[in-house]
Amino acid sequence: MRKSPVKKVSSVASPRQLKVGEEIRHVIAALFERGEVLDVLGKTVSATVTEVRISPDLKQATAFVLPLGVTVGSGKAITSDELLQTLKQAKGFIRHAVTKAVVLKFSPDLQFKLDTTLLEASRIHALLQKPEVARDLRPVTDEA
Repeated sequence: MRKSPVKKVSSVASPRQLKVGEEIRHVIAALFERGEVLDVLGKTVSATVTEVRISPDLKQATAFVLPLGVTVGSGKAITSDELLQTLKQAKGFIRHAVTKAVVLKFSPDLQFKLDTTLLEASRIHALLQKPEVARDLRPVTDEA
């Protein structure tokens, strides 16, 4: 009985994945910049795309997004949940724009996730500012 060779899956993105992900990021960011993505009330969504990760077969793309301040024209801040819901509803429109702008054999299926890196960075910063942690981070001096 012969064992089939096990293919190692690398978690490092290939140059092609990085290039395609960056092209998709630019297309989605341009849609936000031009005000073409609208929420259910017809207001322009103010958001940014921090990164797009694409699968090795280029068929699945995950766009990491963050809401920016306020929804243009209403003065009301958009929540992360509202942003994700809006992008889920506008997924077909965004995918069509990506298909027109990025030449690929297949149009990638888009998923949208909230980018939590800034929240995580601020949480770590707050931890490092605590007195009990800051005490442990001070340089050790010889007092002998």
